[in-house]
Amino acid sequence: MDPTTDNAGQTGDQRDHRASLEALRAEIAKAVVGQDPAVTGLVVALLCRGHVLLEGVPGVAKTLLVRALASALELDTKRVQFTPDLMPSDVTGSLVYDARTAEFSFQPGPVFTNLLLADEINRTPPKTQSSLLEAMEERQVTVDGTPRPLPEPFLVAATQNPVEYEGTYPLPEAQLDRFLLKLTIPLPSRQDEIDVLTRHASGFNPRDLRAAGIRPVASAADLEAARAAVAKTTVSPEITGYVVDICRATRESPSLTLGVSPRGATALLSTARAWAWLTGRDYVTPDDVKALALPTLRHRVQLRPEAEMEGVTADSVINAILAHVPVPR
Repeated sequence: MDPTTDNAGQTGDQRDHRASLEALRAEIAKAVVGQDPAVTGLVVALLCRGHVLLEGVPGVAKTLLVRALASALELDTKRVQFTPDLMPSDVTGSLVYDARTAEFSFQPGPVFTNLLLADEINRTPPKTQSSLLEAMEERQVTVDGTPRPLPEPFLVAATQNPVEYEGTYPLPEAQLDRFLLKLTIPLPSRQDEIDVLTRHASGFNPRDLRAAGIRPVASAADLEAARAAVAKTTVSPEITGYVVDICRATRESPSLTLGVSPRGATALLSTARAWAWLTGRDYVTPDDVKALALPTLRHRVQLRPEAEMEGVTADSVINAILAHVPVPR
């Protein structure tokens, strides 16, 4: 039987795939309390084949969030603790000599997974940080001249601490631009924190997600079908022009030394399409663009030192631009 089509142009199959991805929120909420925006951001990144930078103080469940997402999607996940002595081969893998065969064989590193958690990525030197550039952009790792494709889907979720800078190496702009989204993980509200403590008092163990009741509610096949549906989401010329106007305005802002690149404009269009599809539409509206502007653009701009001293933030600059740029009707 042919799938039916609703008023928004969505087929029954598309609604099923969307419902599976929306079910992730409820499933992850069994382990992580009050972080729905971050969960949505991770789903958007998966739909756009992008990567995510998670920023928050220690103890706000950044690692747990990624592990819960992997469990609910039944994806393979690995964690790498980035430290000052970590080498690029510790991430990508290396050639190992086998004395029995007198040959070198490739030993894959932890990057060969579906969901890589790069914990405290800014604690390792740029040499090791750059080991992820090819993986993030090309979805492959080249060792000894041989390219080796990474599994599909593949997402890097990197974390960093926004308040502790001693012994850290700020990510270069070229690497920041590789992240589709930068999600801030806030401290929980009072009620959310009470819920967290109540769960722990009842025996919740964050290291045992199966015991917490998290089960796979979507699959890699659902994700692939959803990506195909997102690619068909209509973008009008007016919306394309709106995205370009926002990004060009960042390059002219007196508060910024660096504005959003064309890669950033492409990223904003992609995330807006994914958000439109997740909310049940097959077309993008200006509100979709506004909803994803902050997480998509905040890490792609650079403040002037004098603006930073006056308390200006990247988010405040982008919000001012969104308020100023004419919205298409």
